[in-house]
Amino acid sequence: MRKIMMTALSCLFLAAAFPTAAYAQALVAGGQVVGIQIRTKGVIVAGVAPVETAGGSRSPASDAGLRQGDLILEIDGRAVEGAGELIASVGALGGAPAELTVQRQGQTLHVTVQPVLSREDQWMLGMWLRDGISGIGTVTFYDPATGLFGALGHSISDFDTGVVLPLGRGSISDAEIVGVTPGEAGAPGELNGCADVDRVLGSVEANTEHGIFGHSGSPLAGKLLEIGQVAAGPASILATVDGRNVREYAVEVNRLYRDSDGLHLMLTVTDPELLARTGGIVQGMSGSPILQNGRLVAAVTHVFVNQPDKGYGISIQDMLAAAAPAREQAA
Repeated sequence: MRKIMMTALSCLFLAAAFPTAAYAQALVAGGQVVGIQIRTKGVIVAGVAPVETAGGSRSPASDAGLRQGDLILEIDGRAVEGAGELIASVGALGGAPAELTVQRQGQTLHVTVQPVLSREDQWMLGMWLRDGISGIGTVTFYDPATGLFGALGHSISDFDTGVVLPLGRGSISDAEIVGVTPGEAGAPGELNGCADVDRVLGSVEANTEHGIFGHSGSPLAGKLLEIGQVAAGPASILATVDGRNVREYAVEVNRLYRDSDGLHLMLTVTDPELLARTGGIVQGMSGSPILQNGRLVAAVTHVFVNQPDKGYGISIQDMLAAAAPAREQAA
């Protein structure tokens, strides 16, 4: 059994939505924390850096026009599966130019990079690379009829570049909370979790700006609730801030507003127990279901940085609409 310590996934972005009439009208409300493992499709350039060579400092990636946030898909016409594979491929070239296929802001580019030999006798391009991310987050819903689940309420994005990670493959696994760093003004707190990566609960099949979605082969625990419309007023959230214990905590929905991305809300944590434990909303609680009048109506997305007792959310309708890629993949 392999258990690894994880911190919260915290990149926060929102996206467009469309009607949800085709979706189930009752879902299992989640609230349980899970480990999340994502591998990218291709390799992200997290940064460019000089290489120290016998002849001085060289910057091959920068010289070729590569930028932070570029996604490397191929080298010499072969698909790149990970950072290690790209590094090995560059080494195998023995100093010959590397022909890279790169995606940048929706455009496909072909870039030639001339490797240089470092002082450690390694052929290098002068880039920091990222091919995946792991952390913890909260499940929002599970559909027992299809096995579809949704979590986070926001995308998983590259920390340095803000780019939504292009999904190659991913999974959710069993996890528990082992500690909490409470939120303070100007310093968002976070849940600290331990994930058992050998106990896989499901596959992640879509990483969207309204959440991650996939399918679970075994039922996820929770109460089956009808879907409702969120409104201003008293509400509650389901969250795990200790072990594997999902608890319900009181909140107040203060404001609703709609823009091109859909229906959003602002909320305030009013539950004394949750305020004492976490200070309010902390990283890792993203995806916590919001309930009103016994119905599942929305999901927590993120916290006010300067007011940890306050946070944002999205309607369950918008989140379900974003689940379409995962539903289509399973069809």
